[in-house]
Amino acid sequence: MTDTAPDLLPEGLEDQLPREAAAAARITRAVMDALDSHGYDRVNPPLIEFEKSMAGRMAGVQPRRMFRFVDPASLRTLALRSDITVQVGRIAATSMAAAARPLRLCYAGQVATIKGDGLDPTRERTQLGAELIGSDSVAAVAELVSLAVDALTAAGGRGISVDFTLPDLVDTLAAGPLALDPGQVDAVRRELDAKDAGGLLQAGGEAYLPLLYAAGPFDQAIERLAAIDAGGALARRIEGLRAVAARVNGKARLTLDPTERHGFEYQSWFGFTLYAEGVRGALGRGGTYRILGSGGEAATGFSLYTDPLVEAGLDQAAPRDTLFLPPGHDRDVAARLRAIGWRTIAAIDAADDAAALGCTHVLDQGEPRKL
Repeated sequence: MTDTAPDLLPEGLEDQLPREAAAAARITRAVMDALDSHGYDRVNPPLIEFEKSMAGRMAGVQPRRMFRFVDPASLRTLALRSDITVQVGRIAATSMAAAARPLRLCYAGQVATIKGDGLDPTRERTQLGAELIGSDSVAAVAELVSLAVDALTAAGGRGISVDFTLPDLVDTLAAGPLALDPGQVDAVRRELDAKDAGGLLQAGGEAYLPLLYAAGPFDQAIERLAAIDAGGALARRIEGLRAVAARVNGKARLTLDPTERHGFEYQSWFGFTLYAEGVRGALGRGGTYRILGSGGEAATGFSLYTDPLVEAGLDQAAPRDTLFLPPGHDRDVAARLRAIGWRTIAAIDAADDAAALGCTHVLDQGEPRKL
């Protein structure tokens, strides 16, 4: 069969042209500067690793979503990363195992998956994030949630909202105050995910019905959660949620959905999702987790996926002045002007048109002249 469109890209992959690429670079720089200002050191793990290392570092990682292939050198299966968080966990557990805790690391890079997520066909994304290794305490969570809001604001996000969740809530309650048979747990989780009260009753989860209504704006939802009689099992979590909310109060709109699990494959007691006005879907997620293979070391972190900010045009940097350098220009003068911030485009041919090349000024007798 003849390929009639050899230049088409595969589904879920796309080019970033100059304007979008420049916006993406500015956003990445703004986020990384925000993380650096809070003491998070950048690491750059490789794009490809052994599949076993990727899949075994954290609970819930799904190898079937990764591009996998055999390494001709080692004859072992390699995987193209789908999440940089697991790589940071490996770094913390190996190369930086002796570093002082809490260990603050950040990262930026591309990740890819075999299929998109839900209705979003995107298979390659920019992932930016921060991980605090060595603690999943309320203080650690409060720092990371506040930092995530600051970083997203620096990236151009406006009208930010944060949705809190408790990923292991059903497991905690099922093992104690609201006991379930092992065979019921998955069914109860499924009906809570679907927000189906009738299905929850059929699954034997009548005691879990109040959780369906403990969702919404944080102040109201936390009171409904506190009213659930769970023999004190929720008291520390509720206290922690209130403390985290107080830390970010006024910086973002807060909501609570205690049983939400989508996107929280390896989080433990706390998770959160970030949204912004004018942008479709979630811009990031984070929470607490354990790093496997290192004694189950506790950690807290978040990841931002900022490509939708570029697509929504929320990076509104003013166009840069660009200086056209005509044939025979003084190269020393041009170098001096670049040193003080000018962007220059040099003529290759006498017929080059300054305006057509996007220039705003032309070098005239050693000085920029506006076109």
